[in-house]
Amino acid sequence: MLHDVKITRIQNAAAAGTSTLTSAAVDMASFEGVMFVLFFGTITDGTPGVKARQGQQSNMSDGAELAGTLVPAALTDDNKVLVLDVERPLERYVDVQIVRGGGTGAVVDAVLAIQYRPRIRPTVQDATVAAAEFSPSPVEGTA
Repeated sequence: MLHDVKITRIQNAAAAGTSTLTSAAVDMASFEGVMFVLFFGTITDGTPGVKARQGQQSNMSDGAELAGTLVPAALTDDNKVLVLDVERPLERYVDVQIVRGGGTGAVVDAVLAIQYRPRIRPTVQDATVAAAEFSPSPVEGTA
């Protein structure tokens, strides 16, 4: 699968807070879809969630929300993940907004973007990936 996806860390950790966070945008020019994986830490209150936007500008100055993409978390979803899959977006760039609310909000550990169905293979991993290993039919022994 490593040759068929591009993994990018698009949001770093953020301490507990109530502000909405906007991730870096991903360029969909060579991919058919992107799956966002949001890692939560402690959720203290509010109704956190993640939603997608798209735009033609790489800085998302023209970003518009995508209908029906809000994935909510529950107050009891500490240390869990939310997954949002956007297939065939209609514009070139896509990002996510992490909605946090309440009095103290939620901790965000990270957000990964996993772009899939590339038009050019193999894919090149993003600079946010420190190392990746593809091991076809490995034999048992020392790793």
